[in-house]
Amino acid sequence: MNTETTFERELRGLDFLFATGIECSYPTIAGADGTTRRVDLLTTTFHYRRWRDDLRLVRELGLRYLRYGPPYYAMHLGPDRYDWSFADEVFAEMRRLDLVPIVDLCHFGVPDWIGDFQNPDWPALFAAYAGAFARRYPWVQFYTPVNEIFVCAKLSALNGVWNEREQSERAFVTALKHLCRANLLATKAILAVRADAIVIQSESAEYFHPACHHEPGRRKADFENQRRFLPFDLLYARPVRDDIRDYLREQGLTDEEYAWFMGQNLSERSVMGNDYYERNEQLVLHEGGIQSAGEVFGWLEITRQYYERYRRPVMHTETNNIERGAGFGPRWLWKEFLNVLHLREQGVPVIGFTWYSLQDQVDWDIGLASVRGLVNPVGLYDLDRQPRPVAAAYRQLLQEFAGLPAFPDPNWRAAGP
Repeated sequence: MNTETTFERELRGLDFLFATGIECSYPTIAGADGTTRRVDLLTTTFHYRRWRDDLRLVRELGLRYLRYGPPYYAMHLGPDRYDWSFADEVFAEMRRLDLVPIVDLCHFGVPDWIGDFQNPDWPALFAAYAGAFARRYPWVQFYTPVNEIFVCAKLSALNGVWNEREQSERAFVTALKHLCRANLLATKAILAVRADAIVIQSESAEYFHPACHHEPGRRKADFENQRRFLPFDLLYARPVRDDIRDYLREQGLTDEEYAWFMGQNLSERSVMGNDYYERNEQLVLHEGGIQSAGEVFGWLEITRQYYERYRRPVMHTETNNIERGAGFGPRWLWKEFLNVLHLREQGVPVIGFTWYSLQDQVDWDIGLASVRGLVNPVGLYDLDRQPRPVAAAYRQLLQEFAGLPAFPDPNWRAAGP
């Protein structure tokens, strides 16, 4: 029996969402002199100077959908105080070019006056910003309220690289709950303005391989493979395993807070965005150490795990070949897109694909841990806005699959367990 929802029928009316994105991370990191400095990729990739060229390149390539994050840290000046000047120009040009933005409202950083992701006041402040943004640009329909919650919480509060630069389980859980709460409150604020808004929740799709028979290492891999799901568990109100609930409680997520998350479930208008790079797969060694595994399962198998857990429409929201260089770009593009097609053939509703990003990135090979100015040649275009080989490959892909429907089959639910 077809149990398709109204939201799913809306998605069925769309063509497949072929997209790119403009890298817009802006975390704070430790400067060489011990002070804090902000790394704004919109500056290092020259987007502030060349944003008109960038938007034009998106359309010339044949794309309409663009993951785009205006600089939240520079726009939210204080409670109910905003600077819309840059965004007004950019979004007006997007509208003129008939681009469809998927707006990242928070991409790895917050304004200086807020502090960091340990601040319990931030979720409500951010929700007010999201509502103000939706009122300012009522024609915008697609949103990612908070980008890659899992990555943001880990690098900010567990690995000690960004923002608060903490290295504790308690700080990680605190950042996680604030990021998830902010995302849910922002979603409510956006839907109050535009009831047909579509949330494409971009998250890092990860897997931890136990590389041993020893019990400590296998337990560590099992724990990490549960922890990777936590953002979606809290956003989609899916109860966690008992031992994970104990972990969350021990690290400061109270029963009252957990019950609040389990009572929200704003997934009705949400698409599950899964990002994938080779570094997303890790080996867990016998003593519990973790190192990169490279590509073992790949996007298809890992995304299948997420889909079977949440049963949401899916979008491949981010990928590139940062580990292999510009010459490998076309091969990686086709490999990832063929993963998408194969999963669709199995009835999984994958509605879109994204090469990330439009331009080359800077210092992403080290996760923006320091400022070296090293260009990572992963863009459709280099920083001079000249095409990389992957641009021609994407153009060919777009020509071959023009008109592909967003949903692969009207009875896609039958493919699940």
